[in-house]
Amino acid sequence: MPGLSPKLPLERDFIDGYSLNKSYRQMIIQNLKMVLLTIPGERVMDPDFGVGLKTYLFEPQMTQTHANLNANIRRQVAKYLPFVKISDIKFETSENSEMIPPNYLSVILSFSVGLIDLSEILVITVTNN
Repeated sequence: MPGLSPKLPLERDFIDGYSLNKSYRQMIIQNLKMVLLTIPGERVMDPDFGVGLKTYLFEPQMTQTHANLNANIRRQVAKYLPFVKISDIKFETSENSEMIPPNYLSVILSFSVGLIDLSEILVITVTNN
C-alpha cells in the first residue's frame, strides 16, 4: 500500500524503504504534533510556524498563560491545518495537581476532521528532560 507521507522520526522499513503514514488519521496526528512542538523560527522559510509547547514550560502556569497558549494553538491550527476543528483544549501542570512533577506541561487536545469522519483526543506532554 502506498504511503501518504513519511513517518517521523525517519526509520528504515524493509517494505517501503522508510516507514510511511498509510492513513489520513496517522498523517493528521503527526502534522498536529509538528505544529504543537515546533518552536516559532525553527522551521526554515516559515518563521511563524509552530506553537513551541516547550517554550511555555517555564512560564507561570496560571490562567492567563493557559489562555494565551490556547489562543496560540487555535490560531496555528486554523492557519496550517484548517480542516482540523478543535473542540476542547485542557492543560495538566504541576500547578493543577501535587501528583505531577514540576516543569511538566501536558496538553489534551480534542479535535475532529469532518472530511474523513475522524474524532480524536491527542495528548502531548513536555518536560524539562
